[in-house]
This record gives sequence, structure tokens and C-alpha cells, in this order.
Amino acid sequence: MIIGDDILARTCKDMIETILLTLEDATKGTIYRVGPMPELQAVRVTSGYRDRSSGQIEWGLPEVSDYNFPGKSWEQYRDRPGSVLEAMGWCVERQKSWTADDPYEDVRSVRKQLSGEIEDFHHMEPVLVRKCDLYGNELDRLDYPLDHMGRPIWQSTEYVVAAVVKIHFNPCKIKIGDRSTKIIKKLSRTLGTELISLHIRGTLADAQKNLTRQRLQSCNVLAHELRNTLIKLGFTTSAINTEIGYLREQWEAQVEKACPDLETKRTILSRLNDLLESHGHLLNGQQHLTRVSQDLFADQVEMATLSLMPHVAERWLYHKIRPRWMELLGESTVWQSTEGEILNLLNRLQDAIWVGTADALAEKVSHIPEDLRERWRKLAYVDFTVEKVPMLDEIIGLLDHPALRIPHKLQTKKILTSLKVLAEMIPDVEERANRIICSLKNGDALENL
Repeated sequence: MIIGDDILARTCKDMIETILLTLEDATKGTIYRVGPMPELQAVRVTSGYRDRSSGQIEWGLPEVSDYNFPGKSWEQYRDRPGSVLEAMGWCVERQKSWTADDPYEDVRSVRKQLSGEIEDFHHMEPVLVRKCDLYGNELDRLDYPLDHMGRPIWQSTEYVVAAVVKIHFNPCKIKIGDRSTKIIKKLSRTLGTELISLHIRGTLADAQKNLTRQRLQSCNVLAHELRNTLIKLGFTTSAINTEIGYLREQWEAQVEKACPDLETKRTILSRLNDLLESHGHLLNGQQHLTRVSQDLFADQVEMATLSLMPHVAERWLYHKIRPRWMELLGESTVWQSTEGEILNLLNRLQDAIWVGTADALAEKVSHIPEDLRERWRKLAYVDFTVEKVPMLDEIIGLLDHPALRIPHKLQTKKILTSLKVLAEMIPDVEERANRIICSLKNGDALENL
């Protein structure tokens, strides 16, 4: 990827800072650059840790690391017989995360394998970017890295690994698949998008070296301001919507508690997956439909586990779930005997998506005071953008309500309070960027902007 070292370091620092501000039990963060193919050199870009006494974030950890420049090549850290297993190799080759939630049993702890010493609790997340975004129309020319048996990795996936994020935690404060790992995964996806954006800008900059110094200076200033705006906007709004999603999940749990006979999206999706599994083996090698069935199963599992906004869940239903079912029902007779049930379930799923917003159901949540009930239902379905920063005060006020009893209530409030500070910065940065844009259009000097 064509990204300047300074720009890459600043981008990674913003990523680490956002995670450490968002997750109070996170103590340290490191981002490693991975590439190019096929060498896949893994090099530590930057590290930051939370100072225990001041709470400030300090940068540039001094310890010696094999991943300090020039880093380690793919042949050095990949899985191979008789060698030390590394979490880095797992994340890069399989494009999956690695969570050390029990350092005593961490089979990929290098320190434990070499000297018997345990490492701390940590989570490693690969940053994925699409091959087509990075290489355009040259995918058939890619030289893939090989595993120890000489087989190319990543050939059958649509992604490459551009970086790996490693976040350390206080003891026993991280578990596989918990909220912290989901937040890190979400922010890592945002970082992947940002890296592609920076890569494109770097490519354009290389193609425009013949521009005058003033034009180049102006463009760099503009790019710097816009880049900071995009980074803060992407990381902050995503993290805030994750926390609102948690409040939405808890509200819908209260609706289910008050209406025990209520059919939820999880129960409907579970039944659809049961029907998918119980008949899927009858496809008898029809590879296309088998892939459709597998993709449908994965999407239904993900939809059941995510706390999506109703309109987003509805888009999933109409663009991912329903079209694939229609394809399976239209091109195969495997589900002919259950077609009526499947169509009925899909119609009921449409209604189940919106149960948390229904007035009639909300009135049945009588075990919660009316004022809390109305505020909770309203705020749980806020789709946060920077224009809605004032609503964060309402959400934080909701968390102060004495009758609101949900797990991790204090932690959620602390996270939103920290993110509110970042969200309030975004309009000012955008306003400065707009001034620079006007200056470029009018030909004014940039010194006082």
C-alpha cells in the first residue's frame, strides 16, 4: 500500500486512542503493518499505553520486539512443523482474530512456548481490505504468499490482510466474542476502509508530482484536515452506535420479558436455519445452490446476533435473506414441502424486526416506570450522526435513571461520556476544513487558517 510513514502512524494512533478511550479495561494497543505480497513483512507501526497514574496515553513503547523495523517476514512467523506457533501467523493466514483470554493455556504465546512465561490478556484482530480495492483489475496477476506446504493463501477469499491490531487488557477482562472484541472488530473494519482511502490518496499524489509547490502544499493541508475529520467521524460514530445498539438490545429484552409469548427475530431465524440445515444435504452436489445455502445460513446467524436498527435489519431481509430463499425455492424442489412455512416465517420476520418500536407492546412493559419506558424506547432507536451530538446528553441522562437496571450500566456511561468529547470536536474540524476549501477556491493565503 502506498501510504506515507507519518500519515500511517497518525492514523494508527487515532485508532489506538479511540479503542483505549472506548474500552476502560484496555491497557495497551499496537498496530502492525502487513505487506506487501508475497513477503508479508509484519512491522510494528506504533504502540500506545494508558499511564496508570495519570490515565494519559503514552506513545512509543520502548521494549525490544521482533516486529520492530524491519519486522518479520512471512517465512518467519507463519505456521510450520516443529516451529513456535504465533498468533500473528494465525491472524494473517486465516484472516481471523485471536483472543488470549486464558494466558496459561494460550497455545500461540511465543513467550510461553520458548521460556514458559505467560503473556497478558490480549486480543488480536486482522485489518482486512478488499483485493479489488487494492489491486483493481490485476487480481489474476497476484503473487500470493505460500503456507509451509507450498499452497497459496488468500486465493479463495476476497480480502487481504493489510494490518493487525493487538489490544492488551487487564486480567480476566476479555473473553472470546464479548463486546470488547466486537468493538475492536468494528473499528478494525473502519481502519481498513481508511487505509484504502489513504492508499488511493498516496497513489494520486505519486501521479501528481509535477504540480507546483503551492498547489501541493494546499492539497496536503486540505487532505490532512479532511482525513482527520473522516477518521474521527468513522471511529466515533461507529463506537457510539455500538453502545446505543447495546441499549436497544436491553430494551428489546425487556419487551420479551413482558411478553413471554412474543415471537422474536432470533426464534424465527433459528427456525429458518433449522429448515436450511435439515434439507441442505439433499442438494446432492449442486455447488451453486450449496454456496447460496451456506451464505444464507451465515447471514441469518449474523442477523440473529447483531442488534441492528430496524430499518437496517429490514434491508438485510430484503437484500440478503429473502432473495436467497427465493433462489433456493425457485431452483430446487428440496424445500417444496416446507415452502409455505418458509414464506410465512419470512413475513413474520418482517414484523418481528419492529417489535421494539410497537406502542402496544411498549405499554405492556409495566414493570418499568412510564417515564423511563418512553425515554428508553425513544433513545434506543437513535441512529447517531454528528448532527445528533446533543442527544448524547439525553442518552447519558437515561443511564443515570435509578430505575434503569442493565448490566454494564456504569461502563456504558463512561464509554459514551468519553466518546461525546470526541464527537463534539468533529464540527469544529469540519468547519476548519470548509474554510480551507473556500480559501483554495478564492486563492487566499493559507497561513492564518
